[in-house]
Amino acid sequence: MEQQELNELQQRVLAASAFAGRLRVEIGRVVAGQEKLVSRMIIGLLTNGHLLVEGLPGLAKTLAVKTLAQAVGGTFSRVQFTPDLLPADVTGTTIYNAAKGEFSVRRGPIFANVVLADEINRAPAKVQAALLEAMQERQVTIGGETHALPHPFLVMATQNPIEQEGTYPLPEAQIDRFLFKVRVDYPSRDDERRIVERMAHPETKLAANRVCSLDEILEARALLDKIYMDEKVLDYVLDLVVATRPGRRDSLSSRQSETDLSRIPEWVAVGASPRAPIALTLAARAHAFLEGRAYVVPQDVKAVAPDVLAHRVSLTYEAEAENVSALDVVNFILENLKTP
Repeated sequence: MEQQELNELQQRVLAASAFAGRLRVEIGRVVAGQEKLVSRMIIGLLTNGHLLVEGLPGLAKTLAVKTLAQAVGGTFSRVQFTPDLLPADVTGTTIYNAAKGEFSVRRGPIFANVVLADEINRAPAKVQAALLEAMQERQVTIGGETHALPHPFLVMATQNPIEQEGTYPLPEAQIDRFLFKVRVDYPSRDDERRIVERMAHPETKLAANRVCSLDEILEARALLDKIYMDEKVLDYVLDLVVATRPGRRDSLSSRQSETDLSRIPEWVAVGASPRAPIALTLAARAHAFLEGRAYVVPQDVKAVAPDVLAHRVSLTYEAEAENVSALDVVNFILENLKTP
């Protein structure tokens, strides 16, 4: 890319990314802390991706995604996943109108710009399959007819990390379709003080004002494809993904010839799929865009890599015995691979 062309693109990126600052400020007016979750939600909207959020109850996951929908002027719906949930409860169904003598479609809660799938791992496989079609194809099938979902479309699914009774493990194919898996932790003491000050009232009515439009999101998404990524940065993305795959050291770039990754075969049973470099590239471009840059630097890749890669890595029994998590594996790779 020529320097003049890059400078012009830089000006366009600065103008198009201005909404992100307003969005963060407005969401922060309602949600105390959780800056990382907010950032990942915005990246999800920009990249047409979805989020899997893991965290204890009461950490403002629902409030954060509902506030995001309000701030961008989009529609929001929440589905509480339970063991008796049916696919039609999510996608919708056909109903018979006796007065007209015909069937009509009643759309389900999936028809919204931002959908919260609460405690997703409590629903059986049929419901997961219906949600998977919506996530992947941006459409649902009701009564043999295909219906397109709103645009943009973001699913944020939550799961409880400690309560496993009555849950169904998510299939690897479905987990792989989430752009990010975000782990939400307890807030800091200062953030918790702000939470108490805002929420410890008999009646709390917190709502965000609309500070940007869905059209701005879609325009930014179109510009995201023009963010420049150098070949060396792309090689770094590929090296990160290949490094998660046992026995594939020969596929690393020559730059990484002396990197010691001998522990990976001991820890990893199955590495990241080919969806991983796609997701990592998109997320890195979106991170650069939100930073107001028209080009990707290795720090953009490093910033998003743990949330993109960790849920795509399956561990061995040896790793579990050593108390090594998938996040530990990704951080080990980030520390050991040479940065361009």
